[in-house]
Amino acid sequence: MNDKLHLKDGERLDDLQLNGLHIIQNPEKFCFGMDAVLLSSFASKTIRTNDNVLDLGTGTGILPILLSAKTKAKHFSALEIQEESVDMAKRSVTLNNLNEQIDIINGDIKTASQIFGAAVFDAVTTNPPYMNDNHGIKNPDMPKAIARHEILCTLDDIAREASRLLKTTGRFYMVHRPFRMTEILCTLAKYKLETKRICMVQPFVSKEPNMLLIEAVKNGKPFVKFEPPIIVYDTPGVYTQQLLNIYGGAI
Repeated sequence: MNDKLHLKDGERLDDLQLNGLHIIQNPEKFCFGMDAVLLSSFASKTIRTNDNVLDLGTGTGILPILLSAKTKAKHFSALEIQEESVDMAKRSVTLNNLNEQIDIINGDIKTASQIFGAAVFDAVTTNPPYMNDNHGIKNPDMPKAIARHEILCTLDDIAREASRLLKTTGRFYMVHRPFRMTEILCTLAKYKLETKRICMVQPFVSKEPNMLLIEAVKNGKPFVKFEPPIIVYDTPGVYTQQLLNIYGGAI
């Protein structure tokens, strides 16, 4: 079976439990988490039919693969700087027969608008590194460190390039950490990305949020809506029905 799927040493095939989709990952490098699944659900609410969508820092391609099933977008492009992740993402796209829907491109977020051109996308998604040099200890394993810390790109880089890439009234979707919310909102506003929707994610109803989902609109008018929070657990180890619904009834 490994020969048929072209799995390499250390890789595994994970069932996404959505429309028969699978993804190739290497747990020794980096695997997608709940944040990617929640972002795909959040973005799918307002991604429109025939949209051209770009995912910045796609990793192994989880967001475009999920969104291909959750939306009626016309096409997905996905940019990733790590060649090993690009290779896995391309093989996952082929495995899922999504080559006509999803393009995986090896490149740097900091020059994304030079790669694709200005004002060419209807929507941009990103699950970026959460930590900058002032936050936490960097993982000594470079692929994981790049995914979690602003080593190769910063929040400013992402907002700048997203703004350049989006058409006027195009939408930007991001998952991040609440402790950087003030910085996030100010940075988005700096690049004329007006925050429109915010959803907090709480581990328990009695706990403070540990994730933040944001939708912003390029050149949008000031108006923001706070959606009801997503609560992950009813009790330790027991997911809420709300979360199970987001996952399609199964984890």
